[in-house]
Amino acid sequence: MDFTQPLARGALVSRYKRFFADVVLDDGTPVTAHCPNPGAMLGLNMPGLPVWVSKSDDPKRKLAHTLELVDVDGGLVGINTMHPNRLVAEALARDAIPELIGYSSHRREVKYGQNSRVDFLLEHQGRPPCWLEVKNCHLRRSGTLAEFPDCVAARSLKHLGDLTEMVQAGHRAVMLFVIQRTDCDAFAACHELDPKYAAGLTAAAKAGVEVLCYDCDISPSAIRIARPIPWRDADVR
Repeated sequence: MDFTQPLARGALVSRYKRFFADVVLDDGTPVTAHCPNPGAMLGLNMPGLPVWVSKSDDPKRKLAHTLELVDVDGGLVGINTMHPNRLVAEALARDAIPELIGYSSHRREVKYGQNSRVDFLLEHQGRPPCWLEVKNCHLRRSGTLAEFPDCVAARSLKHLGDLTEMVQAGHRAVMLFVIQRTDCDAFAACHELDPKYAAGLTAAAKAGVEVLCYDCDISPSAIRIARPIPWRDADVR
């Protein structure tokens, strides 16, 4: 995924009301940017952190700027939760996720489960349909371990139930975590911040839902899904 225009660098002043971020650009210009992330953004919301923002020319937008990247310990982190589905769509088109190749149709936002819409439905004649949910992961609390979620994620837990129902119906179901970081080499569910989701992910995997984790290559000009990393969960074999 290429950014359509060059990003502007600045320093974070404050992230507040979940969807707003005050930033001072490197040229001294203060801006209020849209923060497209409903999570807690733990470790990524401290005043003074270097950040990168995009700018839209759409006159209908209330906020022209969007917070895109945060620079933490010399590594870039993508915080825009709108990007992972686009990243996955591009990766599917170029067969960059080996576990998900061989499908001729990639449909998005298809109704399924209990009043839900799956991120992708992969189909090919002669193969069971594959229901694919995508989650953005940007949390790292220590070491090189990526974690999800960074706050209670009731809706995400519901999606695990929907995926499990698809497996029980004889279909394939996949939970894909896109780690928008460049400094992690493993993934785990965050038991401390949402024990119900962590338990739900383990239960879904035991029921046959496949868990995939991929990190990203990130720069101020582009983001690409890159490499698979292992899911650390001792309860799943």
